[in-house]
Amino acid sequence: MPPKILVVDDDSASVEAAIEVLEREGYDLFAASGGREALETLAAENIDVVITDEKMPDLSGIDLLKHIKDNYPYTQVIILTGYGSIDSAVEATKAGADGYLEKPIQINILRQTAKNALEKRSLFLQNVNLREQLDDKFGFANIIGTSKPMRELFRMIRLVAPTNATVLIRGESGVGKELIANAIHNHSRREDKPYRTINCGALYRELLESELFGHERGAFTGATTRKLGLFEQANGGTLLLDEVGEMGTETQVKFLRVLEGQEFTRLGGDKPIKTDVRIIAATNADLEER
Repeated sequence: MPPKILVVDDDSASVEAAIEVLEREGYDLFAASGGREALETLAAENIDVVITDEKMPDLSGIDLLKHIKDNYPYTQVIILTGYGSIDSAVEATKAGADGYLEKPIQINILRQTAKNALEKRSLFLQNVNLREQLDDKFGFANIIGTSKPMRELFRMIRLVAPTNATVLIRGESGVGKELIANAIHNHSRREDKPYRTINCGALYRELLESELFGHERGAFTGATTRKLGLFEQANGGTLLLDEVGEMGTETQVKFLRVLEGQEFTRLGGDKPIKTDVRIIAATNADLEER
């Protein structure tokens, strides 16, 4: 099956020119007139490489790149720009771009860059396959199992681990939800970053909020110094909220702010603090019923 390449640009002439160059290489080509249309194609097709313009009215190439790296970690992304600058190149590279080309594009450079991106993707997938073979032989991150449901569980972990998706793990007490959370973190791009856990059912509301968000000196009786909460301690890494179904409604409102905006405020403070924490939650409760 030929590799699938998606070309994204609001300039139809640029799309046609890129497709004309690449179709000679035998690729299966797709076109999108903007970032929003590209998202639809990505959801419907297993795209190997995305070649996208940087400046688009509906969704910028950088924002599209970030979405792809969060949700399709093995898809390679090449950024095209008619406004080349060192700053934009640095931003694209930091966001995970696998290539950065200035318009007008030279045919040979475009071909070679696409070829390099496909080779890089192939190496990533070979590494994943090797991990799967080792997992099949020795177990998966201390989780042993060869039955069909366990193999499906391992497959799901491999799919979700490299993304930044928030994960909810459900199951009865004792089935190993914390082991699954550990495996997701250890197979993620945050594996060398902090990993923190907290049992939401073991603490009363004020103490739970202090542990999660931290507090300023004088926030309550006994708060003699500033305390950094888990959202600060785990910045850049992963936070496991065990028994999240036991979290009170008042705390849920504050937690929602972190989920939606990646920011919070310490107890007794008035300054919003940004954080980059991946949330994994676990529960044995029927959340819909509650």
